[in-house]
Amino acid sequence: MKQFWVDVRPWHKEIATTAIESGADAIVTDNAGAVRRLGRITTVAPDGDLKIGTDVAECTITDKASENLAANIRDKKFIIVTTSDWTVIPLENLVAQSDRIIARVKDVQEAELALHVLEKGAAGILLKTSDPATVRAVASLIKSSTGNIDLIPFTVTKIQAVGMGDRVCVDTCSMLPEGEGMLMGNTSSAMLLVHAETLENPYVAPRPFRVNAGAVHAYILMPDGKTAYLADLAIGGNVLVTDVTGKVHPAIVGRTKIERRPLLLVEAEAGKAKASLILQNAETIRLVTPDGNAISVVNLASGDQIMGCTLEGGRHFGMAIKETIVEK
Repeated sequence: MKQFWVDVRPWHKEIATTAIESGADAIVTDNAGAVRRLGRITTVAPDGDLKIGTDVAECTITDKASENLAANIRDKKFIIVTTSDWTVIPLENLVAQSDRIIARVKDVQEAELALHVLEKGAAGILLKTSDPATVRAVASLIKSSTGNIDLIPFTVTKIQAVGMGDRVCVDTCSMLPEGEGMLMGNTSSAMLLVHAETLENPYVAPRPFRVNAGAVHAYILMPDGKTAYLADLAIGGNVLVTDVTGKVHPAIVGRTKIERRPLLLVEAEAGKAKASLILQNAETIRLVTPDGNAISVVNLASGDQIMGCTLEGGRHFGMAIKETIVEK
């Protein structure tokens, strides 16, 4: 998930307030105390949560030598980069070498360019403006354009009742539209798209904020590209929501519910890739077909196609690693 920072140096209370109300991740300031009096948000300041000079470096790129200097900074969590004439090439070079680049921008157009440079974009942007409307516009841009993931059709090869176990419902702080869900799997190398509970049912009312996700051990794909166990999701954290086209956005976890329920194993293949997931055995649990429709697990049959993704297998604390790991 891209970082959205707002610069309020010199002190600008209206911009700081708008940044907090717009869901900014951090405020860069000379006075962290003044920001904290307005609300809870990460401060980047000499006395802030992230300290300039210790945790965060600031660099102005004027030539190749200053670009190389910024690229060689290794001991900071983030590097704020200002380009003197906002040319793209220096930013491309830095983004290619580091995933800690925060690009300073002044408007929506520059923010959009920074977020998509070299496709993956900078780690985030630092907006410097005196216009509250620009803060809101950039915030909306970041929330609506968090990226895409490549989804592919898997062919179902097995559906089997496996008995009782503990499953997790993920309740978000968002109303999810039809066609959206979350990516989960028994292994980290391939995941299936589980649809949100948005559809009418004779037995229970729709709960569009919920994804009945799977068994407690399953992996879920997170906004930062890492994975987490469903059982470890916490209130206030973020999860990744995906539609059938692969467009993704984060959603805040409002609650998780772990309950003992009858479970069902679904296995599927896409070429050499194999995906599997253990879900609750109930008609309200749905996967997603290539045309974007939701299909209940009780109606699923071998040969049906459902959407999922392949990932780099092998995880250590949720991060992909290069070592010998066999998941099956």
